[in-house]
Amino acid sequence: MSDLFAALKQKVAGKNVTIVFPEGLDERILTAVGRLAAENVLQPIVIGDQEAVVQKAKELGLTLEKVEIVDPRSYEGMDEMVAAFIERRKGKVTEEDARNILLGENYFGTMLVYMGKAHGLVSGAAHSTADTVRPALQIIKTKPGIRKTSGVFIMVRGDEKYVFADCAINIAPDSQDLAEIAVESAQTAKMFDIEPRVAMLSFSTKGSAKSPETEKVIEAVRIAKEMAPELTLDGEFQFDAAFVPSVAKKKAPDSVIQGDANVFIFPSLEAGNIGYKIAQRLGNFEAVGPILQGLNQPVNDLSRGCNAEDVYKLSLITAAQALAAME
Repeated sequence: MSDLFAALKQKVAGKNVTIVFPEGLDERILTAVGRLAAENVLQPIVIGDQEAVVQKAKELGLTLEKVEIVDPRSYEGMDEMVAAFIERRKGKVTEEDARNILLGENYFGTMLVYMGKAHGLVSGAAHSTADTVRPALQIIKTKPGIRKTSGVFIMVRGDEKYVFADCAINIAPDSQDLAEIAVESAQTAKMFDIEPRVAMLSFSTKGSAKSPETEKVIEAVRIAKEMAPELTLDGEFQFDAAFVPSVAKKKAPDSVIQGDANVFIFPSLEAGNIGYKIAQRLGNFEAVGPILQGLNQPVNDLSRGCNAEDVYKLSLITAAQALAAME
């Protein structure tokens, strides 16, 4: 695990990536931000009342010399931000509503990203997932050709690294959703130096069972291959056929995936969530995530039970996503 984040740190350090942290008075956020700034890994922007943030940092024994603190109540560019927000929301809010909404840390921080003042955002230590993701969906929105954001976990055990998706967001993805998740997950894999070999999972391998559920995955494979013909991708697979070469040889001898998949696309959130937790608890894999993908610019959601180390790691991931988006 340390090697994974050492590689990410090396990738983003010195690239002047700016990440917004809306929860400026949270002890875990400030601890991580102080470390990120001191190590010159990225440039943090903390949102909150300047005096309160500085006082909190002082109480924690932290220095914020290299950290920019921005208070929405005194932000000089608020008029410009209000106008941009009204335009982005296509007139669904009045100017008065916009000003009130943008006093909220997550909306304000998301607008900084949208307006190019920052490259990404990390929140959720003190906010719900909905409070973090909603502004991103309304303002940053998904990439062209991608209908929905999705959540992946990087599963790490020693030198082994795998991508599991979607384990966090979409309850019942349809074929188009699954195809988009597969293509986006392959891109996420590359960010972690995983050369993607994508398996679309089911309870059937290459027609061994037939039902609406298996047909959904078969159609997803077709769509994904049209979207990204260069990808090494196939399905539908039972997990063993995607992961065990001897089983693949018997069940899917003609597939480009021969028990060597490293990106696994689950047919539902139920399956994905169960799958990653089994790997985590029975297989002793460490689960890194969820990492949100499919947005035009990166926004990531912390667990409210996170610690400062979790904030630090998710910040590195967000910075790496931002660099990838710039390329």
